[in-house]
Amino acid sequence: MFKNMNKKTKNSLITYAIVIAVYIIVEGVVLSGNMSSLLQGLLVPLCTYSLCAVGLNLCVGYLGELSLGHAGFMCIGAFSSAFFSVVMKESIPNDAVRFIIALIIGIVFAALFGFLIAIPVLRLNGDYLAIVTLAFGEIIKNIVNVLYVGHDSTGWHISFQSQQALNLEADGVTYINGAQGITGTPHNSSFTVGVVLILIALFVVYNFTNSRTGRAVMSIRDNQIAAESVGINVRKYKLLVFTISAAIAGAAGVLYAHNLSTLTALPKNFGYNMSIMILVFVVLGGIGNFRGSVIAACILTLLPELLRGLSDYRMLIYAIVLIAMMLFNWAPAAIVFRQKLVAKFRPGKEEI
Repeated sequence: MFKNMNKKTKNSLITYAIVIAVYIIVEGVVLSGNMSSLLQGLLVPLCTYSLCAVGLNLCVGYLGELSLGHAGFMCIGAFSSAFFSVVMKESIPNDAVRFIIALIIGIVFAALFGFLIAIPVLRLNGDYLAIVTLAFGEIIKNIVNVLYVGHDSTGWHISFQSQQALNLEADGVTYINGAQGITGTPHNSSFTVGVVLILIALFVVYNFTNSRTGRAVMSIRDNQIAAESVGINVRKYKLLVFTISAAIAGAAGVLYAHNLSTLTALPKNFGYNMSIMILVFVVLGGIGNFRGSVIAACILTLLPELLRGLSDYRMLIYAIVLIAMMLFNWAPAAIVFRQKLVAKFRPGKEEI
């Protein structure tokens, strides 16, 4: 049965199997008590960055558009879901139900902003598109940093000045406190939840790219003029891909927010460096290779912590690994070597 499947179906099933196998092994190590608390604390971030990388790879690898605003979509998903969870903590005491609703809210808000931003942005190409999406991410981060939202008996209060400007009554509650962010977010994220979200995201992107719509998107990437000439609605498909990509980043933001007791929009969390780091995962994992994006995100997230004991040489080794991964993925000689290696054990290689 497996032999009769086409190459792309086999590839997606292998990816699912790898993710599930890694999950079982990691859970076994955790339950046996052989994993340090430091590494256990990295399990949810691993899933978060993997989700972001998969979402961005759909935009960069299959649509061919460079976006540097995924940290902004992640920020929208994180804050919208965290705000809901904190506000509804007492009204919806069931953690699972509340988290699922928060997840849906984070995904919907990120997808909505992705769609709205894509309408004007996708008229641009190349460097101009990258700069505008980067600006969007920075705008979102800065707006959240000056946003104050509170509630008292008179209703909701919103300000962009200070907490005092909310003019809350004595029994009023401030839910979003500017640069101090949101506190008291329920800790609902876990490694299991993260793996489930990764599997769902992989299922979505693999089915999308292997569909007729996905082939239309790839034709736009390869030659937009030719795609338009055969009647493909370029604008519609670009909006669709950008929206799905933003939605996956929003899901990553929800996972990220519910792993912290205090959520802030600091530059290190949702700034320029975060967007660049996600892009690095995509490039090193292979453009259009979702499995590679997940692997690269896991390796490059774990590596700095595993090398922490080397102190002075930690970042040097990290840089060497980055260069080695780049050469392995993109150097002509390495590509020929991998093709021969793959052909030896399994005919063909993943194509996009």
